[in-house]
Amino acid sequence: MTVAVIGIGLIGGSLAVDLRKRGFADRIIGVDTNVHHQNIALLCGLVDENDTLENAVEKSDLIILTTPVNTNCEMLPFILDKIAGTSKVVTDMGSTKASIAEASRNHPARGRYVAVHPMAGTEFSGPLAAIGKLFDYKNVIVCDKELSDPEALNLVEQMLNILNMHKVYMNSSDHDVHVAYISHISHITSFSLALCVLDKEHEEQNILTLAGGGFESTVRLAKSNGETWAPIFLENSQFILEVMDTYIDKMNEFRKMIAQRDINGLKNLMEEANKIRKILN
Repeated sequence: MTVAVIGIGLIGGSLAVDLRKRGFADRIIGVDTNVHHQNIALLCGLVDENDTLENAVEKSDLIILTTPVNTNCEMLPFILDKIAGTSKVVTDMGSTKASIAEASRNHPARGRYVAVHPMAGTEFSGPLAAIGKLFDYKNVIVCDKELSDPEALNLVEQMLNILNMHKVYMNSSDHDVHVAYISHISHITSFSLALCVLDKEHEEQNILTLAGGGFESTVRLAKSNGETWAPIFLENSQFILEVMDTYIDKMNEFRKMIAQRDINGLKNLMEEANKIRKILN
């Protein structure tokens, strides 16, 4: 099995680590527009060689797209053109699915594509962030499986099994609604909190001195790469704007209770929020 990983960052690099170590891939070809990333991936043994997108697609049995979601959308039709009529398979690891589903919907080779979103990652980026076992026991969303050829779907599911992932099946539009509320808003609030603190607290030492575990865990996602997340926010803007409006409404409820010094109202809001324990425990 020769696998092409398009985009050697946290996700692509971590895939390369485990797919090689667990015997799924005999050879891994890296594609990345960043020469620095290419060199690191090669020196660290994440890939066996670097090549152009066209050459990598030609040489590979499985092509995995791990670039920003807008770039995935741009590349997929080109790749489907190249693999039409072959046994090759292409999959993507993007955090949004409606746009890429639309980009591939009417393509004659649509069946060779499998849409995947692993619910795994860290706040770090680039090939040096790649780690083994990143995907173990995490959920992975497989979208629109009925549009993929059975053997293409089977190959990607084999890969997900090798990665020890728990598979969940959704359609693309439902997926994008759910990730807006569960994943994307978390990043926006983390970025916003970081900006709020940086705007009001100009002494770095004060931030270091007073930052406890709660602040660190809440703001951790603000370290995430804008090259990755800005396209996600735009691709999923319809649902993200909806969840942001809901979030602002909840913030205003807290603001109202605090301004009115309504301790019972605050307790009620927090008790309602505490119900999340039953879900996440």
